[in-house]
Amino acid sequence: MAESDTASDTALLLVNLGTPAAPTPRAVRRYLGEFLSDRRVVQLPRWLWWPLLHGVILPLRSTRVARKYAEIWLSGGSPLAVYTRDLAAAMQSRLPRWRVTHAMRYGAPAMAAALEQLREAGARCVLVLPLYPQYSTTTTASVADVLARDHGLSVRMIDDYHVDAGWIAAIAASIRGHWQANGRGEHLLLSFHGIPQRLVDAGDPYARQCAASAAAIASALGLVESDWTLGYQSRFGREPWLQPATADILDALAARGVRTLDVACPGFAVDCLETLEEISLQLAERVQARGCTLRYIPCLNATPAHAEALAALAQRELAAW
Repeated sequence: MAESDTASDTALLLVNLGTPAAPTPRAVRRYLGEFLSDRRVVQLPRWLWWPLLHGVILPLRSTRVARKYAEIWLSGGSPLAVYTRDLAAAMQSRLPRWRVTHAMRYGAPAMAAALEQLREAGARCVLVLPLYPQYSTTTTASVADVLARDHGLSVRMIDDYHVDAGWIAAIAASIRGHWQANGRGEHLLLSFHGIPQRLVDAGDPYARQCAASAAAIASALGLVESDWTLGYQSRFGREPWLQPATADILDALAARGVRTLDVACPGFAVDCLETLEEISLQLAERVQARGCTLRYIPCLNATPAHAEALAALAQRELAAW
C-alpha cells in the first residue's frame, strides 16, 4: 500500500466476540441465540441442534447466565464492551492518521454495520484485528466469514499475534507488576479458553499457539517449568475438550499444598465473563475451600502497554499490505 493511502482512507477495526446488551435473561437469550447459532461455534446438524438450542439450552441457561453477568457488570456496560471500546480509543490516540473503531462478532456494534459506517465515512482500506491472540476456527475464522462478504472495501485481517514480541512483553510486564505490588505467588497458571479436542485433531492450530504463547510468556518472566502450568477453561457440552482443564489443575495444586496461586488469562484481550466470573469469583471460591488463595491478574484491557503493542502490530501489518 502506498504511503499516500495510509491516511484518512485507512481504518482499523478491532473485533471482539460480543456481549449481551444488559445483564437480563432476555438480553442474554438474544446474545446466546446469535452466538450459538454460528456453525463455527456449534457444528451439529441444524435439525438436531435447533430444537435443543431453542427448546432446552436458551430457556435454561439465559437466566443463570444473566445472574453471572450481573455480578460483574460495570456502570458503562459489560466489562468486555467497556474495555474493548476503551482499547479502541487508546489505539486511536496512537494512530491519529487512521480511523480506529471496534465491533462485535455477535451482538452490537455488529461487524457489518461498523464496516458500512467506515465505508460511508470515506474509508477504502480496512485492517481488521480480531482480539483473539491465538487463531481458532471457532473464533477468528468466524470473523473471516463476515469479511468474505462484499462490503465495498479493501479488507485485510490479522490472523493472530500469539507470539508477537510487543504483546508478549506487555503480558509479562503485567504479571511482573502484579508480583511487585502483591508478592509472587507459589505458582503461576496461564489459563486459555478451551475448544473441542476434535477440532485440534482436525488441524485447528489453537492448542499449538496457546502452548507457544504460554512458553514465550514464561520465558520472558524467567520461569522454569515447575513454576507455571497451562490450562484450558470454559468447557461447554459433553464432548472431550482440550486438556488439562483449569479447574482440575487448581484442584491438584491445592491438594499439593500450594497456598497462593496466581492466574492470568493471556488468551483474552480484555476481561469478560470467563475471566471475572469464572476465574476470579467461581474458581477462586472453589480453591479457597481447599485452603488456597487464587489471585487473578487482570487482562491487559485498555492499558497503555496493550494499546501500544497492538498499534505497533497494526502499523507493521499495514506496511506489509
